[in-house]
Amino acid sequence: MTHHHDGPTLNGLGSTVNVVDWESGMPNSRATRRDPRMPLISESKGFTSWMADGWGEASRELKVEPGAAQAAADHRARLSAELPGATLVVTAGRSQLRANDTYFEFRADSDFLWAVGHGVEDAVLVMRPVSGGHDATLYITPPARPGSRGFYADANHGELWVGPIAGVEEVSAGLGLTVRPITELAEAGVPDDALIAGAAVVARGAGAALEGRARSARLATVLSELRQIKDAWEIAQLRGANLATIDGFAEVRREIPRAISGGGERWLQGTFDRHARTAGQAPGYATIVGSGGNAPILHWTRTDGDIHPDELLLLDMGVEMRSGYTADVTRTLPASGTFTDAQRMVHDLVEKSHRAGLAAVQPGKLWADFHAACMEVLADGLNDWGMLPVSVDEALSADGQHHRRYIVCGVGHHLGLDVHDCDSSRYETYLGGTVQTGMALTVEPGLYFHSWDETVPPELRGIGVRIEDDLVVTETGHEVISDALPIDAAGIEAWMREVQGQ
Repeated sequence: MTHHHDGPTLNGLGSTVNVVDWESGMPNSRATRRDPRMPLISESKGFTSWMADGWGEASRELKVEPGAAQAAADHRARLSAELPGATLVVTAGRSQLRANDTYFEFRADSDFLWAVGHGVEDAVLVMRPVSGGHDATLYITPPARPGSRGFYADANHGELWVGPIAGVEEVSAGLGLTVRPITELAEAGVPDDALIAGAAVVARGAGAALEGRARSARLATVLSELRQIKDAWEIAQLRGANLATIDGFAEVRREIPRAISGGGERWLQGTFDRHARTAGQAPGYATIVGSGGNAPILHWTRTDGDIHPDELLLLDMGVEMRSGYTADVTRTLPASGTFTDAQRMVHDLVEKSHRAGLAAVQPGKLWADFHAACMEVLADGLNDWGMLPVSVDEALSADGQHHRRYIVCGVGHHLGLDVHDCDSSRYETYLGGTVQTGMALTVEPGLYFHSWDETVPPELRGIGVRIEDDLVVTETGHEVISDALPIDAAGIEAWMREVQGQ
């Protein structure tokens, strides 16, 4: 949406700047007003005086997801126990300038969401050590309400432009936190030994309290490793994200005939993204819709290709809930509804690898075990097809890895507030660690045969297959929370017929 307003443009720091012409160095047409019929209204005494009064009350209640505030309080208690005696600071970040006076949609830093329970733009959580733990105070940038110049002059934060916004009292009531204006943080400052994490961008109004302060790798690591173990509320959020995502897959399936006749990959991407925006908050990541030769391209987010009925469709999609937790599910569908022999052969091998990976996810087992289980199956299958230049053992060795030509990505990761969650964890607690009860993760083996790869048999070129499920580790094994979508070729064909017939 483009904002048109008569006041000066505000930059990402919230300060007033003139719009300057790059050749002359002078303010350009939008900032220069000489015709009295088009005055700069923010400098018009009548306008500014008339805008100051006559505004009634508006609804500014903070809409917090049920259970989020209590979950965040529990998360802060865990964080406090890990770092007793330290002042802890977690920043939310702010929306980033896209162009002129338009901004990208704000999404709070994930560590902030975990510790606070709701995304509040330009906010800073400070946990100060006290006897027995920490006191938490959330500092927020008060909204620009009637009576302030920003109310009508700030197109990104003024309530006249963006609608009523929760302030100190409403945020405190919604989150059960002590909330203060961020100017109080600027006045009080932050100790030199404070540990700071969260968004790198400094909140407006924080001033010297945070400007130029380095982020703490230690705090980032502690937060990341705490987030590895999900509590019951977080798991419920992930279940909801998966249910919404599975519904999204069905919506996309219904639109495949329309996408074939016109619209292509973008039509399916738009279908899922609309669903994600309605059922949750947004897509949890850039939706991948890869048809035919685009399916083997791992990060095919351009989604600008056509769809042909004789090709495969690789769909990697996830709904992010309003709490910030996301699903991450992939299925590979035959656009026609029926796999060809070559497509089915590849899909069957990936399914076999996927099942081996799932079976290896058990509490107490090494994280690397499910990776190795997936890769062994893929290497064996590629060898049976005559596609490895060496033996299976040599390919699987650390110095070999020849099979990885066809799967250069990993086959699983933590899942939660980020689609690739907990990435600041230490090696010994993540890739070199063990699977633990309460972890949420994905298993996602695949085979990617690029259409221009001459080592691939011609009949397999342009085939890309990935199967990805979301799992929660239990005390006795694991639960696949995306299992409403089939993983076998026959089951996928039956599901496609069922959905299309609805």
